[in-house]
Amino acid sequence: MKITVPATSANLGPGFDSLGLSIDLRNEVIIKPSRFLSISTQGEGSEHPKIRKNTLFLNIFNKHYKRLSGKHNTFRFEFTNRIPISRGMGSSSAVIVAAITAAHIASDTRYNKRGILNLALKHENHPDNITSCVMGGFNVACLEGDRVFSKKRRLPNYLRAVLVVPDRTISTARSRHVLPKSYSKEELVYSLSRAAYMTALFMSESWDQLRIASKDKIHQDRRMRMMPELIEVQKLSLEKGSLMSTLSGSGSTFFSLCYEKDAEQIAASLQEKFPQFRVFVKPLDNHGVISKG
Repeated sequence: MKITVPATSANLGPGFDSLGLSIDLRNEVIIKPSRFLSISTQGEGSEHPKIRKNTLFLNIFNKHYKRLSGKHNTFRFEFTNRIPISRGMGSSSAVIVAAITAAHIASDTRYNKRGILNLALKHENHPDNITSCVMGGFNVACLEGDRVFSKKRRLPNYLRAVLVVPDRTISTARSRHVLPKSYSKEELVYSLSRAAYMTALFMSESWDQLRIASKDKIHQDRRMRMMPELIEVQKLSLEKGSLMSTLSGSGSTFFSLCYEKDAEQIAASLQEKFPQFRVFVKPLDNHGVISKG
């Protein structure tokens, strides 16, 4: 069997832990029956022993495979990682979603995406990344008890993601520590109103006001100050014509949305200004997790 899962960009400015979208940059795992456990890993992070062993994937896969099948069969796993690790592009969510989906297929258990999503929530308690990873497209998600409720909008093929991937990470745990324990009413209203407006713009495919809707006073500016170059990345991206430019998840990647016709010029300007960072252009994704076999 083969499972592929997309990268994601979450928060999108004001949509803290609730808004996200899917990017056509996919991790892949091929799984084959084997007499003994065998693992090969190539691509992003493959030089690191922990990632090369794919412990997170194996732990989740084995837990759900045993639950579903009652068996202890062994497999060969062939991983191809394309999503940058620990850069705010949903690499952990991709692992979780791929492992749960693979366990269902390997155990010959019927499943649907909503079921996979709610199982993924047990391993990742923020719904923005996992929802877009499972569903694809642009998603609004919220939690009620132990369930994710979400709404998806397909993304048009004339839009592109321009991704600036710095040469160092911002850990999610550390980035949450820079956030205050309380916010003013004005800050909350500012961000809530923009998250609602952004949702309306995506759902109606009205892109011209995304620059206004993507502003935030809850997390983004505070996190960007941990890596001041990101402030300049955002400024230049908007100057060159991006529709919006936001910290991807908790960083350190910066995500810009633009029209296809503008993407290469925006990317070239960013790469020239920040030669130490990786810059690439990717289509958006409407499929989410895909399985074959």
